[in-house]
Amino acid sequence: MGTCWPKPVDNHSTANTRPPSPVRSNNNDAAARSNNQSTAVGDRGGGGGPAVPPSGRIITPNLKMFTLEDLKSATRNFRPDTVLGEGGFGRVFKGYIDEKTYAPSRVGVGMPVAVKKSNPDSEQGLKEWQAEVKFLGKFSHPNLVKLLGYCWEERQFLLVYEYMQKGSLENHLFRKDAAEPIPWDVRINIAIGAARGLAFLHNTEKQVIYRDFKASNILLDAEYNAKLSDFGLAKLGPVDGNSHVTTKVVGTYGYAAPEYMATGHLYVKSDVYGFGVVLLEIITGLRVLDLNRPGGQTNLVEWAKPSLPDKKKLRKLIDPRLQGNYPPKAAYGAAELILSCLEPDPKCRPGMEEVLESLEQIRAIQMTPKESRAQSKPDPPHGNHHHHYGQRPPRHTHHGAVGARANGSGQRQHNNLKLARSY
Repeated sequence: MGTCWPKPVDNHSTANTRPPSPVRSNNNDAAARSNNQSTAVGDRGGGGGPAVPPSGRIITPNLKMFTLEDLKSATRNFRPDTVLGEGGFGRVFKGYIDEKTYAPSRVGVGMPVAVKKSNPDSEQGLKEWQAEVKFLGKFSHPNLVKLLGYCWEERQFLLVYEYMQKGSLENHLFRKDAAEPIPWDVRINIAIGAARGLAFLHNTEKQVIYRDFKASNILLDAEYNAKLSDFGLAKLGPVDGNSHVTTKVVGTYGYAAPEYMATGHLYVKSDVYGFGVVLLEIITGLRVLDLNRPGGQTNLVEWAKPSLPDKKKLRKLIDPRLQGNYPPKAAYGAAELILSCLEPDPKCRPGMEEVLESLEQIRAIQMTPKESRAQSKPDPPHGNHHHHYGQRPPRHTHHGAVGARANGSGQRQHNNLKLARSY
């Protein structure tokens, strides 16, 4: 039996406000790619515009420009057994490069990397590729996935990232075959790391709105440190005293803020709403949307929100896999923070620095000996609160390094909200 999903939300944009292209002409490139013409790519407006150029270069001192041959060698010619994931942008392959020179290396030798390879002739793929380079190529932060370099050659757009050993937060929270459940303190540390990354973006000289904050875009290194990935939908924030920018509605169902869905008005604090949704997923272990849950429980926010202020009901919402091993006071503090992040009016939501401060206070709360004894036998789940039953949303394998977005068919929904997905 197939999975039925809600119809995507229509666009509410009054204008196409694409981010400016970071790509420039490569007139001075000594190599000159003798058979390839390097060309600047600009906005195409509403018309057809020129075709996507076959090759190009980006002016940024922080990134290495890989050749296509380099990346073929690093991934053994993009062999199928090196595939880590697949999405609308294309496939992601695991490769190896030298740690110092970034030259391609043999399997198991040097530094593992994730290579995201686009589908050819994809204008949307080019736009999101440019956005990734524009933001990740400029920023460096411990809680942002590191972009090492790029390749634009033979109508292929490729990105090379650091490899994240533990994969996505989504896999750890929701997959049936996940290893041991993440302990409470590790969950809060993951939330703190993600909050630091988001706070950094919101407080740069030119504010950046991430626009696609969700569990699948939070990647974890070997020590479960969180890093934000996939900046294909990121957008510069409002300027000249404006409170918001108006743009097409894109993102993922369940995580997008209500004001953005209704009007196309994107606020910096629209990201805060998404953070509140993910924090709710973290403490409950439940997906924000799951059509396999009983009626009335499909939408986690709508179902759980009334129970968050009630300490007794809250205990029944907390992920039962934790087996009661969490401080009740910390859980209640997290619930209060979630409610503030989910405020319908963006002006009433806290900023990410305030969210981060609250999370630090929550992390400092420890269980008392009495609570430890009392929590040794946790309450049964509330009602039909199940974590891993029935069909899951459309899924493709996450490669452990980069959040490539896709729906169940492997195709993207670019100009409207996407379904919540697993990687």
